[in-house]
Amino acid sequence: MRIILTSFIMLTLLSSMRVMTQDKKEPAVGEMKQYFFVMLKRGPNRGQDSVTSRKLQEGHMENIERMANEGKLAIAGPFGDNGDWRGIFIFDMKTMEDVIKEVEQDPAIRAGRLSYEIHPWWAERGVKLP
Repeated sequence: MRIILTSFIMLTLLSSMRVMTQDKKEPAVGEMKQYFFVMLKRGPNRGQDSVTSRKLQEGHMENIERMANEGKLAIAGPFGDNGDWRGIFIFDMKTMEDVIKEVEQDPAIRAGRLSYEIHPWWAERGVKLP
């Protein structure tokens, strides 16, 4: 009886240690995480002069850098053509409301040079572009 009880206690301890260490490991392969995909589009107010447009672009880039440095923005980049879709942001944030607050701080969006759509987006946790 004593051997059975000791074995049970050992198995219980080993099992709980395995669960504790699993929580500290890298995410399991295939584990999904929610991000927020923001499509930046041509805005309704694109008639700024070249000086104003350049200042808006500088502010837009500074805002992108700030969000990336704060760990909020996972990916950002423009499209390579001159279509209505101007670029994307992919945010690593908890809520859509938080993302909206960040996006609406962008000078180009505030000026109407850009507009946006936000969509919840799922990807495998930890996946990186080559």
